[in-house]
Amino acid sequence: MSRKDFGAKPLSYPQPVWIIATYDENGVPDAMNAAWGGISEENEVSICLSPGHKTCKNFAATGAFTVSMADAAHVAGCDYVGMASGNKTADKFARAGFTATKSERVNAPIINELAVCMECRVKSYDTKTCILKGEIVNVSVDESALTDGKVDVKKVAPISFDPFNNTYHVLGECVGKAWGAGRTLL
Repeated sequence: MSRKDFGAKPLSYPQPVWIIATYDENGVPDAMNAAWGGISEENEVSICLSPGHKTCKNFAATGAFTVSMADAAHVAGCDYVGMASGNKTADKFARAGFTATKSERVNAPIINELAVCMECRVKSYDTKTCILKGEIVNVSVDESALTDGKVDVKKVAPISFDPFNNTYHVLGECVGKAWGAGRTLL
């Protein structure tokens, strides 16, 4: 068996495509695409965001942000908010085709077009390491993404970032049951 080395790079599967949404000082929603993040505690999310992003200025002022799961139906808008700068494009959120509803729990927008959303309070942000930690205070899911009251991954159609090829891929195929597939090896 032969292997190819890619070096010390942030290459892994799957990488989430998270859309971080905040309000600016005038209550205008802004969003950005972030792939370097994950769940770091039971009710905590950690995301790597460089301090130059408008999002960072916004959550510093409001103490809150939301994290929505990008999906296949909105891949163009989700990619766009990762390309355009909120510091330069005032109507970036609307240009992406997004509309917002204010979270009832935190001072941040929920993106109506994306089915799954974590509503978060800022716990900490380190400008040196670029690590934002947020307390997840609620996860809300649009009812259109439910089947019999449960989240249906095929209806959500979340996308993952492929850092090896700079592409997006939809998730959805079930290949086994967690805490079940390995029982045959016990």
